[in-house]
Amino acid sequence: MRETGKQPMTDQSANTISFANRAAQSSQFKTIYAEGMGLVEETAAYLDGPGRAAAKVLPRMASVLYAAESMRLTTRLMQMASWLLLQRAVNNGEMSHDQVLSEKNKVRLDGFNVDRAAPGWSDLPESFRDLVERSLRLQNRISLLDREIYRPDEASIVPDNENSVQAQLNLLRTAFNAG
Repeated sequence: MRETGKQPMTDQSANTISFANRAAQSSQFKTIYAEGMGLVEETAAYLDGPGRAAAKVLPRMASVLYAAESMRLTTRLMQMASWLLLQRAVNNGEMSHDQVLSEKNKVRLDGFNVDRAAPGWSDLPESFRDLVERSLRLQNRISLLDREIYRPDEASIVPDNENSVQAQLNLLRTAFNAG
């Protein structure tokens, strides 16, 4: 057998680099934090203003769907905001890792997917659907970061609505502040 100068890949975990801890403490985390909190504010303003007016003129099926999806949207955003605030607290030294783990158990970052084929979905206002889509993308990014930081054994599990390549690219963008 000829020697190639390369080490055998017997234990990949020994060579694995966790970008998550770097990402969680990077300036890019501040960007994700600002994006998440901004989306919370934007959604609240929409639902209290233009969204309320738009909901009044929706067909019945779309109106029911709008009510259900707006509740899911606000719940999803509040869960993400809770996670972001906890991560900011640990980054700033305001909470210990153990305290965050205890509180983080109350936060749900999954199970809020949307059925875009549901009757009435296409009748929903485009602005509303955009908020839902943006919240889902942000949820996927935060969920991936959460798994990388707090559940590294599950980090290779990717949600059905996000492919593994895109998930890794998102994590790398976060870690290295790439646009």
